[in-house]
Amino acid sequence: MANNGTVKAPPPAPQEIRVAAIDIGTNSIHMVLAAVDQQLRSFSVLITEKASVRLGERDPETGDLTREAMERAMVALSHHRQLADSHGAQAVVGTATSAVREAGNGREFLALVEEKLGLQVDLVDGREEARLIYLGVLSAMDFAGKPHLILDIGGGSTELILADSYDTRSLSSLRVGAVRLAQDFGFHGPSTPERVQFLKTFIQGMLEPAVVKVQQRLTVGESPVLVCTSGTAMAMGSLLALRLGITAQSLNGLCFGLGHVQALMGELVRLDGEQRRQLPGLSERRANIIVPGGLILETAMELLNAQEMVLCKRALREGLIVNWMLRHNLIVDRFSYQSNIRQRTILHQAHKYGVDRERAERVACHALILFDACRPHLDPVTTEARELLWGAAMLHACGRHISSVGGYHKHSWYLVRHCTLLGYSEAEHLILAALVRYHRRSPPRKRHEAWLSLKDAGQQCCVQQLSPLLRIAVALDRRPQAVIERLDVALTAKAMTIQITPFPGANVSLECWSLNNCRAEIEAGLGRKLWVEVAEALTTAASG
Repeated sequence: MANNGTVKAPPPAPQEIRVAAIDIGTNSIHMVLAAVDQQLRSFSVLITEKASVRLGERDPETGDLTREAMERAMVALSHHRQLADSHGAQAVVGTATSAVREAGNGREFLALVEEKLGLQVDLVDGREEARLIYLGVLSAMDFAGKPHLILDIGGGSTELILADSYDTRSLSSLRVGAVRLAQDFGFHGPSTPERVQFLKTFIQGMLEPAVVKVQQRLTVGESPVLVCTSGTAMAMGSLLALRLGITAQSLNGLCFGLGHVQALMGELVRLDGEQRRQLPGLSERRANIIVPGGLILETAMELLNAQEMVLCKRALREGLIVNWMLRHNLIVDRFSYQSNIRQRTILHQAHKYGVDRERAERVACHALILFDACRPHLDPVTTEARELLWGAAMLHACGRHISSVGGYHKHSWYLVRHCTLLGYSEAEHLILAALVRYHRRSPPRKRHEAWLSLKDAGQQCCVQQLSPLLRIAVALDRRPQAVIERLDVALTAKAMTIQITPFPGANVSLECWSLNNCRAEIEAGLGRKLWVEVAEALTTAASG
């Protein structure tokens, strides 16, 4: 571990919030404890902690996480949780990546973590993992107006990101990593030139789609800076610094050329396992995977035609801190564009599937009026429930991209469930997709795939409470043109009363009929009677 719990953080300042971020990776579990300064809108890392648990050593037959690996992880996570609590962490955020998301029992493991340790860990997909890495790097480096390529070589996956200080241009997560290669090919003894070339060809095939994507999104004359992060890059940097006689307090910011990497790899592949373990600065576990990790780095630099790389110590876990700050409006200027990533990714998907944005925004507006009226009566669901309802309202009709008749709401669920929603955790993604599914026709039923995909009672409760509100909002929008000028909602323990004020000259009988048509489902979902009133048009009333 990085500090074995021996380092003590100073007492927090009055304007400081302490946040712990835990990254459950394929090879290791990392934690950082950060002090977030609310006045300066920045953060500093107080403590780092690491435990090598090798969750990626999965059952070769089933692909599940092994009992032994999960037990090692639980011990490490318990230690991290205790350390965070003892230093006054007011929030703990966690994420799980490649090993957990690919294992059949990965979600069961995360449920156990929450049950036993009280830790809620988000399971993120590869592109969201890449985005978080970008946020971590951006918090450590000044991009100075130049595009940067970020290469993060993990145990189970490798992320390649093309970005600038404004936004990401390309996010790729590839199923090739140091632990995965070591398991699939074995690197116990010296490798022949033929074997090395075979492995590099394999790695090249895995990396090429992402490299092509990067090349397509670079403009003529742009020469991006290559930034390398995480364990493999830092281990290679440590070995290179020793070889080159570089003495520095930190590897962060050090630059090394492609020739240096190639020369080092030429030596490493000729060593057997015991010789690699004797190398200064390498732990035994890192020594076992340094060759496959180094080959990924070397091959990536060659494919990208990158003659130099710069090391960055910040990555995913620091990105989690930045993401937490974004969610709580505590961020510095250079992250301002990232603060609305959730809204932008929803609007991107709406555009992609040809959603009528004007109508979707009307539905969203009605849904949020209903939510605000009901908020005091809702059980705690999620802190982002209002935003999830907005997202579902914006995407509820995307299934019409496939078919505009019959069960388009089922198509909407499929499209939302399987699209990329940056900034959303898997749990939030599942809730949003289910809300889209239940905006019309039958309410949730146990046999429905959308309902079965919800992993716990909290997610189900959220959908049960929000879906009637979306159903009402959709029912109030039956025509291409707007007819409702104002919506007023009153809620009691036994009834919801909706007062519709139409635009002057507009007839809302179709909307009233639409609400009455789904009254049974709405009242069952609300647990209340539904009453609808039509008020006199505002302009008419004023003139009278």
